[in-house]
Amino acid sequence: MANSETPSENSSERASMANSPMLNPCDDSLSQYYLHPSDNPGALLVSEIFTALELMKNDEVQAIIGPQSSAQARFVIELGRKAQVPILSFSATSPSLSPVQNPFFIRTAQDDSAQVKAIAAIVQAYGWREIVLIYEDTEYGNGLIPYLMDAFLEIDTRVPYRSVIPPSSNNNEIAKEISKLKEDHTRIFLVHMTALLGSKLFVLANNAGMLREGFAWIFTEGLSDLEDRMGSKVKDSMQGVLGLRPYIPRSKHFKDFKRRLKRNLTSSKPNIKITGYVFGLWAYDTVFALAMAVEKASIVHSKFLKKNTSQSNVDLAALGISEIGPMLRDTILTTKFQGLSGKFELVKGQLEPSSFEILNVIGNTERVIGYWTRQRGLSQELDDNSEVANSNSKDNLKQPIWPGDTTEQPPKLKIGVPVKRGFDEFLKVEWDPRTDKPIISGFSHDMFIAVLKALPFPLSFEYIPFMNKYRQSAGTIDELIYQIKLQNYDAVVGATTIVANRSLYVDFTLPYSESGVSMVVLLKDDDKNKFWIFLKPLSLDLWVTTFAAFVFTGLVIWVLEHRINGEFRGPPDQHLGMIFWFSFSTLVFAHNNSLMEPGEKLLSNWSRFVMIVWIFLVLILTQSYTASLASMLTVQRLQPTFVDVKEIKKNGYFVGYQKNSYVEGLLIKQLNFHRSKLKPFSTHEEYHEALSKGTQNGGVAAVFDEIPYIKLFLAKYCSRYTMVGPTYKSDGFGFAFPLGSPLVPYISRAILNVTQDRDKLEAIERTYFSSRGSTNCEDPSASISSNSTSLSLHSFGGLFIITGTVSLISLLVCFFKFFGSHWPTLSNSNPESSFWSKLIEMAKHFDRRDPSSHLIERNTSMAHPIAGPRVIEPST
Repeated sequence: MANSETPSENSSERASMANSPMLNPCDDSLSQYYLHPSDNPGALLVSEIFTALELMKNDEVQAIIGPQSSAQARFVIELGRKAQVPILSFSATSPSLSPVQNPFFIRTAQDDSAQVKAIAAIVQAYGWREIVLIYEDTEYGNGLIPYLMDAFLEIDTRVPYRSVIPPSSNNNEIAKEISKLKEDHTRIFLVHMTALLGSKLFVLANNAGMLREGFAWIFTEGLSDLEDRMGSKVKDSMQGVLGLRPYIPRSKHFKDFKRRLKRNLTSSKPNIKITGYVFGLWAYDTVFALAMAVEKASIVHSKFLKKNTSQSNVDLAALGISEIGPMLRDTILTTKFQGLSGKFELVKGQLEPSSFEILNVIGNTERVIGYWTRQRGLSQELDDNSEVANSNSKDNLKQPIWPGDTTEQPPKLKIGVPVKRGFDEFLKVEWDPRTDKPIISGFSHDMFIAVLKALPFPLSFEYIPFMNKYRQSAGTIDELIYQIKLQNYDAVVGATTIVANRSLYVDFTLPYSESGVSMVVLLKDDDKNKFWIFLKPLSLDLWVTTFAAFVFTGLVIWVLEHRINGEFRGPPDQHLGMIFWFSFSTLVFAHNNSLMEPGEKLLSNWSRFVMIVWIFLVLILTQSYTASLASMLTVQRLQPTFVDVKEIKKNGYFVGYQKNSYVEGLLIKQLNFHRSKLKPFSTHEEYHEALSKGTQNGGVAAVFDEIPYIKLFLAKYCSRYTMVGPTYKSDGFGFAFPLGSPLVPYISRAILNVTQDRDKLEAIERTYFSSRGSTNCEDPSASISSNSTSLSLHSFGGLFIITGTVSLISLLVCFFKFFGSHWPTLSNSNPESSFWSKLIEMAKHFDRRDPSSHLIERNTSMAHPIAGPRVIEPST
């Protein structure tokens, strides 16, 4: 019963040839043991069970080789358990059959789950984030799926769909399932089937156009022998497919066996082809291991312990128990040798997993493009001694030829890009005159390329412009993004703003550029404010403080001088005039070398001290005022024509927006503009022309757009326009993908890596936004009067405090000296007067001229000759 999962005319022949004395390379004594081959190499399940039961009851066989499928093996294993007869299988590879749980089941092949890590390594190496499983609805097909799902979950690869095909399906049923897969726009497939069903699948998939460029197919170990037996039609259908099979060392023993087998078979059947590459070798090693175990256990005669008296082949109760079964089983499990398929050593009842070859079907051959081992992962050569450990990079494999006879890795993402006139700095679509293919450039494109380079896996793509047959835009950005939902594009790259309504049918990545909507308006010269511009250099509190300081300083000088200086004598109105005149005149004479004009000499040293400090303050204040006023008169005073959206709506003015952008919807739904008041524009020049015309000449009052576009516009026309009003926030520019796309988190993480690398980000931005000569234009906000600042009291507070302190000290010294010299005399002359009467008398006396002032004036005149005669008023 030496058959594989797939029925084959050579199955039993392999086992019997392995038992042939001519081909047995071992000791001649082993050649005395022969098999009892089944007459039903392609037997159905029920027939297979009857055959096994017959061999145990009638022939009392001590071991059975080869339940051909996992489903058949399950029942035969149960018979072996009851009769304690070892059941050896080199083809029942489903992980659902466990030798640990079935002690008399020995799997002389690798468990299907041994290849799961290798499959996951291939998927991870090529960066496939989605894969569809196609498998047959049998124990063989279903048994591997849980292991595959766990492995794909571990590498974060999603399985959006599992296609289960019953082995009894006809071509129409299989074709219907393939059409469903094609409609779902799936590109990567893993096929786990037996040869008969797998060959049908590939032929029908090829007929449906699913083995062309942009698709990738992988088959599991079960189809690794398919190439040996397939016709030209199947070969043509599998071009570019990848596959796995266990690695078989090309030892001298292996080469000798292959040569002898071919010579033996061709002598009787000249046209026969040796098939069943892996399973045939496992079959040979299985027979050889059994023969070695029988020899090792020294089994000569054996019998069943209970006589089978029943003549019925279905009487399980009459089934005897093998006398040597347990011993033979234990001997087989400990048998070790270097077989044709490599090292034969059973671990936990099955063959120890080995390395895997990665195949690429090209023409009539299977080209080995690499290997996988548990220790090293993927490698081009099995004996690679490089220091890189357990690497799953596609660079460790040779370049495969993919379906469609191309070396470009599938799947190639179809990236939709907008086609529009203007704002080429963000995205520009041109055409190669030689190949007539689109050439994409711009900030969004460069950001996308930088993000792809930051991914941990490769991603193949092609740009497909969203255009009509005239190479003009086929619709709005919203319509372009909706094409993802319609499965016409796999993603959209461009200045696509992340907004709520779009997120209903696509998934956005994290933003790669900040955004928001604002309005840009025309600047106008502010003539009205120029009328009072001379008041602007000083703030209101500084004007008030300065005026108070002038009055206070004049009053202090009058107090210090009026008793000794004739210039400060006279009627009350002259005193008041002198107070204001003297302090305010310092504004004019502060820059002169002399402190005052000749007729305005100060006689008191305390007055001179106060005056020096005061003139220092006035000098600084006047110079600062002059500089500030000159600056304001020199710089052009510009004001925005509009600062409020409500004013524009109230007056019914037109506003502009970027054509085909989401801003139109924002103006209508959120800002409540009537559609008739909106004008679409496409370029900077159209913005400039419409704003320049103004509201009275067919232009617009403002243009609404996203801030990155506005900044780009102002970089070119900043001297004439400015951005005003509130900013209506959005989440910025992002890349759009289908809902639930597994690529979104990877792209988002890559965006973070790029945007946080300031050098890389600034290099991209400089390419499109900072290399233009127009970007040297002055920031318009600097020429808007609302941003111009007046000199404040805080800037001169220290000077005013110093001046006030000096003036107060001078007054106090003057009063103390006066009271000290006159209060005792007044108290002695009028001892009976009250305190308040004496205080009033002191005030009157303080207002009189000091009798000694004539001497002071005369001494001053001698030191400073007076230009003309001076009239000295008599004392009042």
